[in-house]
Amino acid sequence: MQAADLVVVAAAVVAGAVNAAAGSGSLVTFPALVAAGLPPVGANMLNTVGLAPGMMLAAWTDRRVLRDIAGLVWLLPIGVLGAVCGAGLLRVAPPDLFHAAVPYLIGGAAVLVAAQPVLVKRLRRTGNGGWLYPCVFAVSVYGGFFSAAQGILLLAVVGLCLDTSVPEQNAIKNVMQGLVSLVAGIFFLVTSAIDWKTALILAAGSAAGTPLGIRLVRHISPNVFRIGVAAFGATAAVVFLLKG
Repeated sequence: MQAADLVVVAAAVVAGAVNAAAGSGSLVTFPALVAAGLPPVGANMLNTVGLAPGMMLAAWTDRRVLRDIAGLVWLLPIGVLGAVCGAGLLRVAPPDLFHAAVPYLIGGAAVLVAAQPVLVKRLRRTGNGGWLYPCVFAVSVYGGFFSAAQGILLLAVVGLCLDTSVPEQNAIKNVMQGLVSLVAGIFFLVTSAIDWKTALILAAGSAAGTPLGIRLVRHISPNVFRIGVAAFGATAAVVFLLKG
């Protein structure tokens, strides 16, 4: 195994642990993939494909929580449409444009990760249920284009628009995030040449890291993971910006 593969494995294990404990593990793997020599657009596609199985697993574990949530089924086609639009936008966007936007995408995601508790708390149920579908569509487009911090945006939207419990909100987030990642991943597999070896390394590493995150979160506050991911993302954003 080459050094670049080891970097990807380590990042995937950390991402799996972070996703299980606090979310936004893709903010770890994307810079690692670029550091391993992949172009930003290719790294973003691989990030989506490789981490999608773990996200779907998280959604499956929440299936019992979702049984009593009325109207969730109507979010699914919206998520599919948004994911296809976002993934399609990434495919047609000039690579140089995406490369130039990377520092700001990562930096914005890092800010969202850092501000998650305040953001979600302030946007708790305010009676704006009519905004649910357009907001979910917008977040799904974002998730198909660039997946980092998608879960935090979904939590904020669900907290704003639905009168549900925190476990239900988290379950909806997991389902929609998993669906968007799966659909976008399939889109990339069909329309692009994906490095299967790296995708499998990502998937396996993430799966291996998930139990670790579940164990660690029993002893370490999720805020520790969140702050660490935000700091890593902010640092990566600065590095990308300086490299131009």
